[in-house]
Amino acid sequence: MSALDLVLVGTGRMGLAVRHVAEARGDVTISAAFHRSNVWDLEVLEGGAGAVIDFSSPESLPHIAAYVRRTGTPLICGTTGLDERQTDLLRQLGERAPVLYSANFSVGVAVLRRLAAQAAAALGGDFDIEIVEAHHNKKADAPSGTAKLLLSAVDPDHDHRPVYGREGNCGRRDPREIGVHAIRGGTVAGMHTVSFYGPQEELHLTHRADSREIFAAGAVKAASLLAGKTPGYYALEDLLFPQAN
Repeated sequence: MSALDLVLVGTGRMGLAVRHVAEARGDVTISAAFHRSNVWDLEVLEGGAGAVIDFSSPESLPHIAAYVRRTGTPLICGTTGLDERQTDLLRQLGERAPVLYSANFSVGVAVLRRLAAQAAAALGGDFDIEIVEAHHNKKADAPSGTAKLLLSAVDPDHDHRPVYGREGNCGRRDPREIGVHAIRGGTVAGMHTVSFYGPQEELHLTHRADSREIFAAGAVKAASLLAGKTPGYYALEDLLFPQAN
């Protein structure tokens, strides 16, 4: 099997982790890497790579989109903090190339999302739902993209009102609200818990990440699975659990 050739956008901690994973695997090469000071060079880069992996910043997305639109190269985007307009741009790129956006590339988180959705569907309106996430003290956005993914999993039809933290006299809890809470401190790679509080019983689903390399490994695996796919906007679960879709 030929090596998977990647274009890497983002040379921070996650970009470095992707490099480490590629070097350890041996069947993945990184032919070009870009960061915020030269990302516009993507607009003239020749095509032919197996995939683009993006762990950069929202400001880099227009340059990445121009490259993907021109070359049809599959895109794996793990940049967090994207607004609705930017996520719409990713969906539009899916008409030209296979595109996968995920706030978390952990296989364990993909399973957590599926389990949380099943629990919410089974427990219905009898349980209150709360989501708590924790990350290192250098993470800029809150709540995390993964917390937002979990929120969409337990409330796919947006029937509930998200409450981002509580303070003061909040009054009695509305049964149609979902609390979302962010903790920042130390070097926490990532922790997410979805809790269901019912009458005289509780259910807690938790995922803890010990290293950013699990996300990098998941992104590289996703790139290998996305390469060769038809254009479209994919979820990580579409690639990891195709038999369930």
